Amino acid sequence: MRLSRRAEEHVITLLSRPGCHLCEDAREVIARVAGELGVSWTERDITASQDDLREYADMIPVTFVDGVQHDFWRVDERRLRKALGG
Repeated sequence: MRLSRRAEEHVITLLSRPGCHLCEDAREVIARVAGELGVSWTERDITASQDDLREYADMIPVTFVDGVQHDFWRVDERRLRKALGG
């Protein structure tokens, strides 16, 4: 039997880069959902890491939930809420 985690036990990570308008949209959705559900979230600029640039440059914004890639290019609010148990 799998026990589900409470929303506040999850962590969202947003990979972004400066000047990315899709990243701004993703940030707004994540901030809203995380705020409503009490979930912590962080943002990481891919330009600070050559590895991140190499792996994610064509996919940003990229969203991770609990370290697992969840979305890229756009954040689907309903899908994010479902992943967080909300």
